[in-house]
Amino acid sequence: MVEYKLSASLEGHEDDVRGVLFPSPKVTLSASRDATVRFWERLSATPPSFDCTILSHGSAFINAITFLPPTSENPQGLVISGGKDTIIEVRQLGRAPKENADALLLGHAHNVCSLDVSPDGSWVVSGSWDATARVWRVGKWDCEAVLEGHEGSVWDVLAYDPETVITACADKLIRIFGRSGKLIRVIRGNSDVVRALCRVPKGHSSGADFASAGNDGIIRLWTLAGKQVGELHGHDSFIYSLTSLPSGELVSSGEDRTVRIWQGSQCVQTITHPAISVWAVGACAENGDIVSGASDRIVRVFTRDQQRYADAEALRQFDDSIKSSSIPQQQLGEVNKEKLPGPEFLQQKSGTKEGQVVMIREGDGSVTAHQWSQGTQQWISVGTVVDAVGSSGKKKDYLGKDYDYVFDVDIEDGKPPLKLPYNLSQNPYEAATKFIEDNELPISYLDQVANFITTNTQGATIGQPSQPPPPGADPWGTESRYRPGETSSGPTPSSTPPSRPKVLPQTTYLSIKTANLRTIQKKIEELNNTLITAGSKDLSLNPLQLEMLHQLIKHLEQPSAAAVARSSKALTNGIDLVLTIVTKWPPQHRLPGLDLLRLLTAATPEAANYRSEDSGSNLIDILQSSGVFADHDRSNNIMLAVRAFANFFDTSAGRILMDGAFEKVHTLVKASATGPSSNRNLTIAVTTLYINYAVLYTIDPSETTDTTTTDTTVKVDRALTLLSDLSSILAHSTDSEAVYRALVGCGTLLGLGEEVCMAAKEVFDLEGAMGRMEKSGGAGGVGKEPRIRGVVAEIRALLGR
Repeated sequence: MVEYKLSASLEGHEDDVRGVLFPSPKVTLSASRDATVRFWERLSATPPSFDCTILSHGSAFINAITFLPPTSENPQGLVISGGKDTIIEVRQLGRAPKENADALLLGHAHNVCSLDVSPDGSWVVSGSWDATARVWRVGKWDCEAVLEGHEGSVWDVLAYDPETVITACADKLIRIFGRSGKLIRVIRGNSDVVRALCRVPKGHSSGADFASAGNDGIIRLWTLAGKQVGELHGHDSFIYSLTSLPSGELVSSGEDRTVRIWQGSQCVQTITHPAISVWAVGACAENGDIVSGASDRIVRVFTRDQQRYADAEALRQFDDSIKSSSIPQQQLGEVNKEKLPGPEFLQQKSGTKEGQVVMIREGDGSVTAHQWSQGTQQWISVGTVVDAVGSSGKKKDYLGKDYDYVFDVDIEDGKPPLKLPYNLSQNPYEAATKFIEDNELPISYLDQVANFITTNTQGATIGQPSQPPPPGADPWGTESRYRPGETSSGPTPSSTPPSRPKVLPQTTYLSIKTANLRTIQKKIEELNNTLITAGSKDLSLNPLQLEMLHQLIKHLEQPSAAAVARSSKALTNGIDLVLTIVTKWPPQHRLPGLDLLRLLTAATPEAANYRSEDSGSNLIDILQSSGVFADHDRSNNIMLAVRAFANFFDTSAGRILMDGAFEKVHTLVKASATGPSSNRNLTIAVTTLYINYAVLYTIDPSETTDTTTTDTTVKVDRALTLLSDLSSILAHSTDSEAVYRALVGCGTLLGLGEEVCMAAKEVFDLEGAMGRMEKSGGAGGVGKEPRIRGVVAEIRALLGR
């Protein structure tokens, strides 16, 4: 059998390549942590040459990519990508980054890490760290179904057939759903996180329908009925990606630096890369070529067709880069140099299987690794083994294994610290994920733990930021979740500092201001063009208004905008512009306008002082009359309007406005606060608003110049109103962030005195709500989180006085 050899190395990405596709022999696509999606067009096959075009340039990591084949409506096909900013972008192949996307899909609350297109091209499915998968109708681009029930990140999704979706989850389970969102089957049997899925070609010797792989390094073969019919062993670490070849073979890639080709149950070729992580692999259905993306920022194409081999010099450079690469000893297990064979072994002994690795003690005392190639029947040098150690120069023992570092992590007062072992050869995010899973900690700690590991040689401590957040950043997270250690005007979590300060009472106002402004601008311009095309030019923005939009975005992007230009003309003019979108555009097009409005309510006091020329209405009245709070089918619109209310508390004028309109605001928001909601961001927005009201009514009057309510009776009445809603949220919500904020709001309101405390106990049964929360959800329930347990303890102390 002819082996794969390098066809081309495509260089241009500035960070890890996380996703690759090979939709046709002349088209290769890649997505990277450098926030770009690139289109590599093959100009010639012999010798192979490619031209690179940047299709999309976002503001954050892009981790997932898929491709919708050409149709009459989209003759070049559509590239669909997603990542850390939670937005899924749909863009025609060949369209410049500055041009509007064909669609922006909003709905996920966290990093989008997987995408796939249905075989008939009628829908797309996405998976996210928010523990959901979503089905999107092609063309309309609305979310048709949310696939729920996962207890961890949905690492991969597979649109198996026109009516079936399969998901791979960090909770070690595989789930099969109907396209409508109905759960059909849960498949157990994986010993660790499941990261990758692929369809198994018909006629495979195992009779399997699909394959899965993950952190245990094993590829498992399954039928749709949930029966395991095979296992493929060979990888030495995490497997990140799977695909299939037109020949019926399977292809995998992982953390052991390799791409492996599997024929039946046997590994028939191992392609080692000069990189620690081979994040993604794809295959061309027409010619069987393979593309890989790795942590060394290079996209590589491999082929079995000798006509498409790279030239001799490129092949030599690739082989040399592998030979000269350093392999961390930890990746190969224990190494006893004294017992290793010498170079003569390579001439005297053959390997027993494809991919077998042996270590050789060279004459100079160094250790080299060699991998057996079944195809060429020879040992191939794959690098030099290095003994990387931590700053002390000595290994540390933990649970019988040696590590470069073993850190102590204080999670809870009065209990011993948790141990975080780490080797320099590991991927920081994978080490952080394992630490979180082993200790049943919230996944929301992931970024901070990974950042800590990355900066550990500088003596960083978990609970302190490795760098300050940008001005105006939301300390509760861009997806409305708290990130331990980030500077915050909100409650300090009781999770990681060595000496945990009390959370209650909350004394500072919270705001939610992080935004991808350029994405908002693009979406407004795109929808504006849609209105013009549809014949609604009277509703569209004119060129002068579009220029005002540009100036507004430019001003809001300035780091010092909130500090030095609260009365800027760009901001004040922007209010009228945004209200045009929020009140006159069709409801389905208002989302980006509401997003800008919530930024404006925090950016300038003029938002609170605004009055319409025709009726003298303020922004609260205008939002009410726009119908946004009555349109319950568009919960994201309501969520952004509530965020706008919460952000009013950033200015004195805003606090005065919100105080005077308490009853009206409560009437508008109550429906979102007192019943179950599938939109966690909406619930979090409501609890943030209520926290701000709690701060307003409990703050010492001597510490503020705001001319707000001072009547104690009014404050207590309003506190009881808020306490009623917050108790309802505690009864219905299972989201840890919403529960945490609801508790902070309740605990802060208790500071108003005995009357509120008595009502909390006897009318609203706050103790009962907390008790039920603690008992629900098992070991991973929200009541088990250290920060939540800490706030509950503080509330009980207040209730017991």
